[in-house]
Amino acid sequence: MNNFILVFCVLLFSTNAFGQLPSVGTSPEYVQSLTAQWQGERFPDGRPHVSDAMLKRLEHCTLEQIWGYLGGRGYHHQVAKDWQMLNPGETMVGRVVTARFMPARPDLDSLVKVAGQKEGLSQSGGNNIWPIDILTQGDVYVADGFGKVKDGTLIGSSLGNAIYGKTGKGVVFDGSIRDMQELKETAGFNAWIKGHDPSYIRDMTPISINAPIRIEGVTVFPGDVVFANDYGVVFIPAHLVGGLVATSEMTALRDEFERYLLRQSKYPSGEIHGKWSEQIKSEFRAWFDKYPEELTVTKEDIEKYLSRWEN
Repeated sequence: MNNFILVFCVLLFSTNAFGQLPSVGTSPEYVQSLTAQWQGERFPDGRPHVSDAMLKRLEHCTLEQIWGYLGGRGYHHQVAKDWQMLNPGETMVGRVVTARFMPARPDLDSLVKVAGQKEGLSQSGGNNIWPIDILTQGDVYVADGFGKVKDGTLIGSSLGNAIYGKTGKGVVFDGSIRDMQELKETAGFNAWIKGHDPSYIRDMTPISINAPIRIEGVTVFPGDVVFANDYGVVFIPAHLVGGLVATSEMTALRDEFERYLLRQSKYPSGEIHGKWSEQIKSEFRAWFDKYPEELTVTKEDIEKYLSRWEN
């Protein structure tokens, strides 16, 4: 039975129907079925269109806030760590376009070439440009390059600049890049990779674009939102982004207020970290009213949050 399920899944994710040649790209209907819990607008390729404003708000979250929120909803394996970063100290947030590569073999390569021709994918240059051709503004190209470093360089400086020109973002590769020095000079572009090497890509075949892939121990869907910084990379299902951002913003606000109170030594630490008294709630409201920066959290959000502790 287990072998039957495995074979069925392989066929489901790599063919249009039984008896037909494999396809590289996926249909909008297929992507919509993967991301059916998303209820908002979508791109023509079927991926959820998480708004630019929401992506901007997500940039201010922390890895721990995101991990905690996702774990509380059953998503326990969304963080991948141990990366080399092109430009440390930066945070990248964007909508995921996925690609999966496998070691080349002649029969597979022939099938993929025919499928690429049928799908109108470019036949000039290497087939590693196929995922890049479909990128749009705000996308992050995420590729499963099965950890290959030497001869596994999915992009160099030319393709890196092409990606940045299309997306304004960068890449996350379970694989490698070349032209590291030149890519560092592309302002705004960043990369989370497993290594870099002067070699060209060789003996690698793209078998899927915008289908589920694995990055380390994480299952990644097309249309996920990626959050990447110095501390790790986390892939967020699109339908959870809004709730995550709202919760993280409120948590960050409370944490800042608690630090403010703790510095004053006005209340015992247990009262600050635990269930707030009406006096502390009143101080929080007054502190919030005088907050010096523009916030996405509203007074209504504050009252809903505080009402959780009403007797």
